Amino acid sequence: MSDAESEAIRAKRGDWVTEHREMYLKSGGAQGHIEDLTPVNGHPFGTHLLLKYKGRKSGKTFITPLCYADIGGEVVICASKGGADSHPAWYLNVVEQDEVEFQIATQAFRGTWREPEGAEREKVWNFMVDCFPFYADYQGWTDRVIPLVMMKTVESIPVFKLEDADGWRDG
Repeated sequence: MSDAESEAIRAKRGDWVTEHREMYLKSGGAQGHIEDLTPVNGHPFGTHLLLKYKGRKSGKTFITPLCYADIGGEVVICASKGGADSHPAWYLNVVEQDEVEFQIATQAFRGTWREPEGAEREKVWNFMVDCFPFYADYQGWTDRVIPLVMMKTVESIPVFKLEDADGWRDG
């Protein structure tokens, strides 16, 4: 899928992403963790986290809601960008950082991250597609290999607040 086609889809769902992020943040994580993903070829019990990161160019702090799964004690997120031909900005920023911060429901963490490779990547990818079937569609729409990011908690930190972010992206 071209970046232009992806951007058109993202523009249509931009309000949902913004509303989801704000609901998650304003509720302290009590709402927004679980969302019905059946309208986008997902399951009715879709898990979401908030990822907080610094912009590599702007230096601004961003908070992005993303689908996640837990496999082997690590949290996995997928840099799909809806099947676009380029990586999402959050991924490009995370790979420039040594640590990540993420919130799952009412708990936030600082952690390490890595990208699985080889047979492990295949296993994790298949698991993510099982949890979120639309990822298979997204991979079919692009020639790039959609990255997976696996995160492991190091310590608990305070939950994120709306005012923690000084930069905003729709998705």
